[in-house]
Amino acid sequence: MPPVTEVLEWRGQTMVGASGDKIGKIEEIYLDTETDRPEWALVHTGLFGSASSFVPIANASARDGDVRVPFEKAQVKDAPKLEPDGRLSQQDESALYSHYGMDYSEDRSDSGLPEGEAAARTSADTSGAVGEDVSGPETDHAMTRSEEELRVGTTQRETGRVRLRKHIVTENVTQTVPVQREELRVEREPITDANRDAAGSGADLSEEEHEVVLHEEEVVVDKRTVAKERVRLGTDTITEEEQVSEGVRKEQVELIDADGEPAEGRDGVRGTDDGVTR
Repeated sequence: MPPVTEVLEWRGQTMVGASGDKIGKIEEIYLDTETDRPEWALVHTGLFGSASSFVPIANASARDGDVRVPFEKAQVKDAPKLEPDGRLSQQDESALYSHYGMDYSEDRSDSGLPEGEAAARTSADTSGAVGEDVSGPETDHAMTRSEEELRVGTTQRETGRVRLRKHIVTENVTQTVPVQREELRVEREPITDANRDAAGSGADLSEEEHEVVLHEEEVVVDKRTVAKERVRLGTDTITEEEQVSEGVRKEQVELIDADGEPAEGRDGVRGTDDGVTR
């Protein structure tokens, strides 16, 4: 097992199974309350990390930026679903160790000792103690006040998919094109001395025909395919601010007398500004 500080840095890293399959993201590391040694990892599994599973990390190791455990992905996903409330009971740990095929009697419970020894140690240590706090008359006559802190993070999920597709449409294009054609025009010129000889040649009276060919232009349409532009899809990342509201619990400590009445304000007793009565 690496040092505790190194194991705590596994939060947010990817856990992979014995076959190299990705199991999920590590959300939290659970420590043994007796030894302060890392014992469990809470891992997001399922689609978009919608489910969580506890995984023993006594034999876990970090490799190439991932955390590898000697369990298969399916085994982790099928682990007993427990509420990640910050602490595992001995019953929870027993069920988990049984699922992973590990002997619970050889591993530490939530108190840091094997289950039978933990019960005996707890019974011996709390004789004469008041309550079940983390400290008491047997130490320095002090108790620890705790409170929940809100931890807010982000996770990425798929919101949709867009495909770029092209298809053919037909539209009418109208253009004006100038065209030319020939028309017949009759020209008459008077007889003058200059053309009299040419006009008088031939018979005096006769019948004749002259043929003239007329021409005109026709519009010819031809189409060709021309590349106009390149189109591609891209994404922009937009950052928005969202407010998160969640209730957090905290412990309040007050001084009471033997009758259970508040003792603050009496001679020799005073309060402080942090909400704790000393």
